[in-house]
Amino acid sequence: MTVEDASVDAARIVEGLWEQTAGFARAVAGGEPDARVPTCPEWRLRDLVGHIGQAHRWAAEVVRTGTPVPVPDPREADPGTPAAWEEWLLTGAGELVAAVRETEDRARGRAEVWSMVGPVPPRFWLRRMFCDTAVHHYDAAVTTGAAFEIADDLAADVLTEGMQLLATPWARSAKPELAKLRGRGERLAVLPDGMAGWLVTRTPEGIRWERGRGNGDVELSGPVAECMLVLARRLPPRDVTGDRALLEHWLAHTAF
Repeated sequence: MTVEDASVDAARIVEGLWEQTAGFARAVAGGEPDARVPTCPEWRLRDLVGHIGQAHRWAAEVVRTGTPVPVPDPREADPGTPAAWEEWLLTGAGELVAAVRETEDRARGRAEVWSMVGPVPPRFWLRRMFCDTAVHHYDAAVTTGAAFEIADDLAADVLTEGMQLLATPWARSAKPELAKLRGRGERLAVLPDGMAGWLVTRTPEGIRWERGRGNGDVELSGPVAECMLVLARRLPPRDVTGDRALLEHWLAHTAF
């Protein structure tokens, strides 16, 4: 399985991007722009809005040019007044969707563009931005007290994409701490309610993972959205059996 392989199809990823961007926009509506984001304490709510709107536009430019583009600073974004945030956010998501469709149509589905993990199909960036938006939707909801929702299939794909990225050479280069996840066969099982899970094995060469259900030295269970947020370090682990220290070690060394 490659890093661009999604567990849902491309149309569903587009739906997920729209759903999570709209949910994010609802969550920040009426929020105090200078409120600190508890789960990203270095950011204010305005910065969080800036990050999402900029990230979508940045990814659209990467897709249009096919080349790396300097990563913008969310503190320098100008999303306008809070009353304008929803339109600004949805416009950015629309730019990304349009850029991917136009690029793939022009190349008849054979386009490749730059990414931090190497050349990828343009739709890689739809998925990457959907996953980023989903996690930050939760950050926004925590900040303002809004509800957070994500469909089970989409939460599962956020988990899958995270596993795929962590297993790439890029991740090991970008985050040397991942070397501390090497092991001698220790297994982490993520076992969400009612669906296939994720089995991670720590090997001397690095981590390996697969979809499925099985026993682990530590097992994380619960609703899939909760598992997603635990592995994103947004919620504390709740339903854990086995070697809890193994899970804590994983969480301590997989943050970007």
